[in-house]
Amino acid sequence: EVQLQASGGGLVQAGGSLRLSCVASGFTFDNYAIGWFRQAPGKAREGVSIITGRDGSTVYADSVKGRFTISSDNAKNTVYLQMNSLKPEDTAVYYCAASQYVWGDWLSSHEYDYWGQGTQVTVSS
Repeated sequence: EVQLQASGGGLVQAGGSLRLSCVASGFTFDNYAIGWFRQAPGKAREGVSIITGRDGSTVYADSVKGRFTISSDNAKNTVYLQMNSLKPEDTAVYYCAASQYVWGDWLSSHEYDYWGQGTQVTVSS
């Protein structure tokens, strides 16, 4: 059974940092792309960043480039999202997701089949 467990959210002041973790189980990590997505109240879910298990290639949304860094520890089946210089507009529930095949947009939630529960990130101004 594919499972994804996200953690690490919290409340932080603007300019601060958080690190999210996503522990994956039930599948061969190397064969999947793992992504972080977020959804703010009243807004659509948006892709933040993804990393491929096979070769560690990464993709970032323009809104987080230079501030967020995605990484993985394949031995631990864990993907991290280091978030620096946080802004109030980063406030959202963050989800991790996995896909074995991505045919189009790496940051489209429609490409991802497996989802973990969300973790709340709140950035105060």
